[in-house]
Amino acid sequence: MASRDISRSKKFSSALGAITLILAAALAPAVKAQAQDKPPSPAALWSAPASTSPTMTEEHFNNGQVELSGTLYVPQRPDKVPAVVVLHAASVPTRDQALYRHVIQALPALGVAVFVYDRRGSGKSGGILADSDYDVLADDGIAAQRMLARDARIDPKRIGFWGLSQGGWLSLLAAARNPETAFAISISAPMTTPDVQMNFAVANILRIKGYSEADVAMAVAARTAVDDFERGRLDRASAQARLDAVVGKPWFDLTYLGKTFQDPDKSRWAKEIRHDPLRTLASVHAPALVIYGANDPWVPARLSAEILRKNASRHPNIDTAVIAGADHDMMLSAPLEFQIDPKAFSAQAPDAPEYFSLMAAWLTAKGFASTP
Repeated sequence: MASRDISRSKKFSSALGAITLILAAALAPAVKAQAQDKPPSPAALWSAPASTSPTMTEEHFNNGQVELSGTLYVPQRPDKVPAVVVLHAASVPTRDQALYRHVIQALPALGVAVFVYDRRGSGKSGGILADSDYDVLADDGIAAQRMLARDARIDPKRIGFWGLSQGGWLSLLAAARNPETAFAISISAPMTTPDVQMNFAVANILRIKGYSEADVAMAVAARTAVDDFERGRLDRASAQARLDAVVGKPWFDLTYLGKTFQDPDKSRWAKEIRHDPLRTLASVHAPALVIYGANDPWVPARLSAEILRKNASRHPNIDTAVIAGADHDMMLSAPLEFQIDPKAFSAQAPDAPEYFSLMAAWLTAKGFASTP
């Protein structure tokens, strides 16, 4: 009995399938006609073709044995175009970060190609960041510069660098290390060594968090002790004792310190704090634009601008500007807590009109940017 029911069920299913196919075939012309009669979306009625439509390509290049990967945005112009290589802020290592979006969107409209790559050890790029120093990271940018110089769409004599924060240091350093650099734009990179900058930043972070000036002094003293050890000015035991004195403080996690530290020959920080941006400037001969935010809690903008002004006669190729109301990332209205929150770094991006217009005007005045 069961087998008979199954047989009947199969016959019924076959018949139903045949009927379904017949109906679908009969209804197809009507469905197609209905689709053709469907009005276009409202936006299609008033949208216009964009005047700037850059070509986007994936590019790979090498610095020694390390292969790095990035994205190149090239404006469609009849002649060869200038280009800028984007160099990384310390906490923003990949090409997809919000920080770099404005460069990608703004400069191709001015006839400038933009290349953004993943920093070594991040994204699709090889290598290990811990094995590098500022010279290596600058040389990565120079390797990208040389790759672009071989592109038939790019003018090899008009390739420069853009960077923010640590990337601003790297932009100037890459320009100093490669005399073929056409220009450099450095945003929020102080004219102090990294240890001075971090002591300034940690002091402000504690203040923003509501801690006392006594706490600020203790935090800076602990950081200075570690820095002195890394520079060979203080013995390990003394430095560790000063560090131990603050490890249990409620603000210790805000100091960017570990509970101990490496010997100078193994410490990446020991290499970084030897970077002197003023020494770098002496070898930068290309036009350079250095910009600071007036309200930057991370770097001593006032001191840095004063240093540049005092040395202006020795560096006539360097233009300096301070953007009113802007913070470290050229944002105007971000709350202080947002500015110092590591979890927010990937979301931070410039929004200061003065910064945008100043950079565009400077590139135009120097002959690198132009409207179609």
